[in-house]
Amino acid sequence: MRRTRLLVTALALPLIGGLAVAGPQAAAQPQLSGAATEFTVLTEAGQRVSAAEQAIRDAGGTVLHSNTAVGLITASAPANGFVERVSSSGAVYGAAKATSIGKAPKDKAVSKPDAVEKESGGTAGKSQVSKKPAGTDPLDDELWGLKSVRSDLARTVQPGDKRVKVGVIDTGIDGSHPDIAPNFDAADSRNFTRDIPTDETGAVVDGPCEYRGCVDPVDHDDDGHGTHVAGTIAAAANGFGISGVAPGVTLVNIRAGQDSGYFFLQPTVDALTYAGDAGIDVVNMSFYVDPWLYNCANNPADSAEQRLEQRTIVEAVTRALDYAHNKGVTSVVALGNEHTDLSAPQPDATSPDYPADAAYDRTIDNATCLSMPTEGPHTIGVGAFGPSGAKADYSNYGTEQISVSAPGGYYRDGFGTDWYRTNENEILSAYPRNVGVAEGNIDADGNVTPEGAALGVQKAVAADGRVGYYQYLQGTSMATPHATGVAALIVSQYGKPGKGGFGLSPDAVQRVIEGTAAHVACPVPRTVDYLDEGRDASYTATCTGSPSFNGFYGHGAVDAYAAVTHGSEYVRS
Repeated sequence: MRRTRLLVTALALPLIGGLAVAGPQAAAQPQLSGAATEFTVLTEAGQRVSAAEQAIRDAGGTVLHSNTAVGLITASAPANGFVERVSSSGAVYGAAKATSIGKAPKDKAVSKPDAVEKESGGTAGKSQVSKKPAGTDPLDDELWGLKSVRSDLARTVQPGDKRVKVGVIDTGIDGSHPDIAPNFDAADSRNFTRDIPTDETGAVVDGPCEYRGCVDPVDHDDDGHGTHVAGTIAAAANGFGISGVAPGVTLVNIRAGQDSGYFFLQPTVDALTYAGDAGIDVVNMSFYVDPWLYNCANNPADSAEQRLEQRTIVEAVTRALDYAHNKGVTSVVALGNEHTDLSAPQPDATSPDYPADAAYDRTIDNATCLSMPTEGPHTIGVGAFGPSGAKADYSNYGTEQISVSAPGGYYRDGFGTDWYRTNENEILSAYPRNVGVAEGNIDADGNVTPEGAALGVQKAVAADGRVGYYQYLQGTSMATPHATGVAALIVSQYGKPGKGGFGLSPDAVQRVIEGTAAHVACPVPRTVDYLDEGRDASYTATCTGSPSFNGFYGHGAVDAYAAVTHGSEYVRS
């Protein structure tokens, strides 16, 4: 899962009954000072957004953008004093610093580590060549995940309906990639981010802006994560490269992630509400809202300011998920790569992960701490397994949040066999050329470098000269698009025209995907360690539950063929 960054600083307000309120000291308005800074301000439930906008102006700020569906407002104001001023209004639920404006670059970069997703690079195994079924593409022989979810069979019944729109809320989609372009809808795609060269500390975030206005086109991805996700969902079955789980549906880029992999609150909320307004059927979300892995209401290790910050995150994302669901959007989310039981989370030593070196140890109370959006309402949580069917060592688990499991890649799968530590254990999908060049895996002439070859980077060339690149990754971010593709096939097969266009209710989609998943029993013994694979004891996991529902696999492994051939009974439930 791509861990996300929400650059925020919470309010300094006293707590009464667990809620932040303006105390007597709020009567004395603090002086405004400091550089121009962006803030996110959340409107109090039941209050008009216009009232919160007026509170912003009264507090000395300027309204830049308002999401009226959720009541989240971006404002500009001096860095110091504004939070306390605006928080004294009864129209405001909470406020948080987003990012400073106009800092000069410094020689320090802030980026999300992706050691789990990019663990590959050891021995390259030999691809098994088989006779390709109709409707599959040349590199599909390397897509063990495609076969695992039985997409090759499902597409003979239902390859996906162009009317079904899948929104990828991620770092962008390379709409020019030959496997993406046939299914890419540029007209409905949106980029809710603005490149941020540096943050308020002067640390590099996205680096120099590539486009005027610092806003990337809707068919651009400077990170690669979103394009990989999109390829797994719906790469076209066009006789070139790879095909996706649902090769006939439409892909829509709903970008909320920065080039560097950070996700800010306002773009994320805007992306979700846009999905509802634009008639998107399914969204794929492989991130959590930073800086907190878990947003805790009253963690004793956190300050009053930090507690309010985390409650504001939970409230804003919850409202956005509710809004999207009510508009007919099915939300599929990654369970996470922290190898933890989400019903009994391990202590958190990673939060806040922004700014750098700010993290400290926290004990996590499961009842009052939530990882968002994974633990938000109306979400289908997806865990990851490897080519042997074993739960991937990194994958989160637990009966509290998991809905289904899917192929996510597991580099260390097959210990003691030729599979172990091979790139082919991971998930192959589309790779933007610009990212490959930046990472040193593709040279300026378009050739795969020795470094790229060691990672399993592949190049495909069509007879007409089109060129596409592909890379191996692993993670619940790779499992989630397999489930998203199945969800898109379910809408394609059972959807009906309605007031909002062609679609199927999110609750029906969830019933089908869970009801038709292939049951996978807990391993024997139920407790699995990964010591042979080189992991420490913190990775040891115990599977609880029955074959029909357990903490490792949820309701089972997603099954595209069963979903499109035997899902009708669940639609009517």
